[in-house]
Amino acid sequence: MTFGAFNGHRQQPLMTDINVTPMVDVMLVLLVIFIITAPMFTQAIKLDLPRAQGGAAQQQSAAIALAIDAQGRLFWNNEALDAAALDAKLVQAASLRPQSEVQLRVDKETRYEVVAQVMAAAQASGLTSLGFVTEPVPSTVKEKK
Repeated sequence: MTFGAFNGHRQQPLMTDINVTPMVDVMLVLLVIFIITAPMFTQAIKLDLPRAQGGAAQQQSAAIALAIDAQGRLFWNNEALDAAALDAKLVQAASLRPQSEVQLRVDKETRYEVVAQVMAAAQASGLTSLGFVTEPVPSTVKEKK
């Protein structure tokens, strides 16, 4: 009983079935990745916000430009000012209705201690609106990056 195992002239039958095991493995890995990452995209805080009818917006009063140079000198609307006079000006600005916004312009070489003292004085006087003003980057610097 021989089965023709040593017959070299016989052709092997062609494999007509598709091997789907690698495809199923890849699909399962992708499914696990999507299951893990999907909650990251849907995290949101649901809030039930109150509804109200708004009236006309109040007219903003003129902003106050408070500048501090590199040596720590103070300028109130481009006029030199000492620390004692600053407190009086801040209290006066806080008493206005509506309050003026204080726009703080600080030189980049100024010590942080001076800026912190000015901010603390503004808060102590009752001012509620303080903004920091910066200069935009020139377009030639943007292009080099």
